[in-house]
Amino acid sequence: MSDKTASVTIDDKTFEFPLKDGSVGPSVVDISTFYSKTGHFTYDPGFTSTGSCESKITYIDGDKGVLLYRGYPIEQLTMEGDFLETCYLLLYGDLPTPAQKRDFDNRVTRHTMVHEQMTRFFSGYRRDAHPMAVMVGTVGALSAFYHDSIDISDPHQRMIASLRMIAKMPTIAAMAYKYSIGQPFIFPKNDLDYASNFLRMCFAVPTEDYEVNPILARAMDRIFTLHADHEQNASTSTVRLAGSSGANPFACIAAGIACLWGPAHGGANEAALNMLAEIGTVDRIPEYIARAKDKNDPFRLMGFGHRVYKNYDPRARIMQQTTHEVLSVLGHQDDPLLHVAMELEKIALSDPYFVEKKLYPNIDFYSGITLRALGFPTNMFTVLFALARTVGWIAQWKEMIEDPHQKIGRPRQLYTGAPRRDYVPIDKRG
Repeated sequence: MSDKTASVTIDDKTFEFPLKDGSVGPSVVDISTFYSKTGHFTYDPGFTSTGSCESKITYIDGDKGVLLYRGYPIEQLTMEGDFLETCYLLLYGDLPTPAQKRDFDNRVTRHTMVHEQMTRFFSGYRRDAHPMAVMVGTVGALSAFYHDSIDISDPHQRMIASLRMIAKMPTIAAMAYKYSIGQPFIFPKNDLDYASNFLRMCFAVPTEDYEVNPILARAMDRIFTLHADHEQNASTSTVRLAGSSGANPFACIAAGIACLWGPAHGGANEAALNMLAEIGTVDRIPEYIARAKDKNDPFRLMGFGHRVYKNYDPRARIMQQTTHEVLSVLGHQDDPLLHVAMELEKIALSDPYFVEKKLYPNIDFYSGITLRALGFPTNMFTVLFALARTVGWIAQWKEMIEDPHQKIGRPRQLYTGAPRRDYVPIDKRG
């Protein structure tokens, strides 16, 4: 706690509020007593200037292009570690020892199967249901099958629920994909790593052997790590808000998935790919670049710039490298959409207009291209985002539950409706 305070003057009365310092980043004004002291609320649509919690998990400096998980730069974790190591870090606060890593990997692997009755859920969905709709319903239903891990007051049950969701999310996501294309479910294999197991469950068929390409598995693992957490975004805040009521963890994660489904949040990489499809061919890029620069034209380049990062998105640098690795392995030279993407990338990184405005390609631009090259349809992109973000949601939920100062979320409002008025019987209304 800082000794400094902030002063607010209302109707000639001055009120003092303490400043709190984090380990890095800007200080915050503690307005938890604002209403009791002043009789007023603060107004902050979207909570973009409000710290909703105290957290030790993720730090973002958008101006400098920094993303840290528990203090570790995203670049180091992605390029030198693997996704399950990042999961351990987010859940427990420190990187695992070799023994802890082996134990954690083993525990996750042993939880990848889902209850056999859950397979019947899928036949209840229409074949053309969006996979995210399937994910919301199925993940929420986990609480109906795993009664031994929904007591949020028990630390052991909280951890079992955490492991189960990290382990089962790839299985459920792969089942949603297989169901949508009319293929049989592929069970997980315990001798494969997390990313390889997921790719096999998505793309193997019972009639022939399937061998996972290690470069593609590594790319998938990087995508998971890059999306594992991103501070107090909309879906994470949704998970925390749902959890603040005491809801079971499976319901909270289902709420996060529902929020992530929104096109302004998790659907950005799909939107970027749709934009590339609209451009269509390389020769049309100059036309769309001109439209993007025209203030009177509603067209915007999707996958460029970022609400938080006012510098180059640190995740995009890694994703750029990964994209080129995947394309070189798969050799998708015949895909015109990927031709458009690579040419657009060159222009955006060199055109003074984009450089000046810091409209760099972001992670959504590159991840959409990579996932398409890996063979995923666009309606699966947000599902993969949800799969990766599950560990971040769980870590944030767990931190909130263990915070002695946490309260049920209850935002205030600026009411602009009708003031009090009396009921008029229907026969007297003109």
